Amino acid sequence: ASQGSNPCSAANIRPQILQGFAVFLCMHYCADNVYKTFIARYGGDEFIMVAKNGGEQIMKVLILNGSPTIGGNTSIACDELVKTFEAEGVEAEVIQIGNKAIRGCIACRSCANTGKCVFDDGVNEIAARFEEADGLVVASPVYYASANATLIACLDRLFFSSHFDKTMKVGASVAVARRGGTSATFDELNKYFTISNMPVASSQYWNSVHGRQKGEAAKDLEGLQTMRVLARNMSFLMKSIALGKEKFGLPETEEHAWTHFIRE
Repeated sequence: ASQGSNPCSAANIRPQILQGFAVFLCMHYCADNVYKTFIARYGGDEFIMVAKNGGEQIMKVLILNGSPTIGGNTSIACDELVKTFEAEGVEAEVIQIGNKAIRGCIACRSCANTGKCVFDDGVNEIAARFEEADGLVVASPVYYASANATLIACLDRLFFSSHFDKTMKVGASVAVARRGGTSATFDELNKYFTISNMPVASSQYWNSVHGRQKGEAAKDLEGLQTMRVLARNMSFLMKSIALGKEKFGLPETEEHAWTHFIRE
């Protein structure tokens, strides 16, 4: 087949057997890349996977754990996400940053020239992982109805200093608390996505899990179910966007009209 041909013509679809899966391969051609969409059926279930240039599966999600506590309630929420992502054929990586010495932005604007932050404390490494990912999940414990300060410092610098296009990367936020403040934290974290042309994945409830003592989140059955539904919805959205980009490309862009409220 050639570029512009029907990607799902009979010549491009062929059944295969892969570790017990009945796999139907459909090859798509987009610019310089060849995308392969695998529709795998196992029993009554169906899975959709996308690979680029005949290489490995490209659906990846990066999860930032903003808690300073190793194995704490935020980790329990992240673990539930990881298990579900993996079941959906999505590669998930968790980076715990709440216990790292990450400083805030000093508005030096060095990144405007270099495309990276002047401070070498892990944010630039996270930016490289973020650029490769199809989605970003940001999870945080709740402090005074707000996210962990280290996480906010990281996100401020991550989104401001990195210059790669984040359009149509899927974002999701998760808040973990004893009782209140989760909705305010959820809204705070989503702001990073909605200023960056990133669709936000939702669940059956606002993305929150509850627990006070370490490990108590494992008893929040509704919260953990909300995490599983979130991961499934996010997986579907990332795969759908990947297919949409092949067929339609990214939305048309405009030069940013920078304005402010001061008038001479």
